[in-house]
Amino acid sequence: MTRPEIILVEPMMPAIETRLDAAYIVHRLFEPAGRDAALAARPRIRAVVTGGGSGIGSDWIEAMPRLGIVAINGVGTDRVDLALARSRGVDVTTTPGTLTEDVADMGMALMLAVLRRIVEGDAFLRSGRWAAGEPFPLGASLRGRRLGILGLGQIGRALAGRAEAFGMQVRYWSRSQVPGVAWPRLPDAAALAADSDVLAVCVAANAETRGVVDAAVLAALGPTGVLVNIARGSVIDEPTLIAALRDGTIAAAGLDVFENEPRIRKEFLALPNLVLAPHQGSATLETRVAMGQAVLANLAAHFAGARPPALV
Repeated sequence: MTRPEIILVEPMMPAIETRLDAAYIVHRLFEPAGRDAALAARPRIRAVVTGGGSGIGSDWIEAMPRLGIVAINGVGTDRVDLALARSRGVDVTTTPGTLTEDVADMGMALMLAVLRRIVEGDAFLRSGRWAAGEPFPLGASLRGRRLGILGLGQIGRALAGRAEAFGMQVRYWSRSQVPGVAWPRLPDAAALAADSDVLAVCVAANAETRGVVDAAVLAALGPTGVLVNIARGSVIDEPTLIAALRDGTIAAAGLDVFENEPRIRKEFLALPNLVLAPHQGSATLETRVAMGQAVLANLAAHFAGARPPALV
């Protein structure tokens, strides 16, 4: 039996790629000759495996008449035209639950890095300033601080539980009331920011949330406020954030995601009150293996004629 032909947009764990090769003819878009091979194979391609940050272009979807599934190795769907996929009968799947805990950990790590000056302290020590007797500036405790969570999905709820363990007071905004939680829901993003010392962005990226963290939200967060983003770069108005960090509209920020990553805005690199991370939220061995296994399960179900377990 001929193996189905698929496109792999970006690398996965070696063990996962080995299993893909065993089950499918894989055209690797990220390899030097892979793009030409993938272009030539588009009439025969039955599946695309991609990352949440990469997605697949609408022009590619339209050029693959046999395409049946786009399996996203992640939870973001903002880089895939879901309406187009639906209209062409193409399944779109994600890997929900596999990365929740690690991304929530990253949110706490960024909060600690900013408030406790961890990155700054590392540079201070390495430069010899501590040994020379120079005092290091005090950080700020998480205990007692108000954490506003913008988007109380799985990751937002996981982050809230961690924050409470650190003694933080949680409040949130989501499009609707989240059942089964005792945390107060604020009416909009600006109101949440005004009632928070730290604003953690966990909201899904889509047309409605693009630029939701804007000048009004940053002004409401205020000159002692801290912003943390573990969602997508598109949900923040980045030029406005850069200006807010420069002029003291907010105190500091910790960012794991950016627009146009990895080619982030150069202005970010010069800001001393900003901790930067290269989209590390799900970047642990354990989570990447679990994500890959979920992709394999979604593909296997689709090709068996069953409903994929994580169909969007």
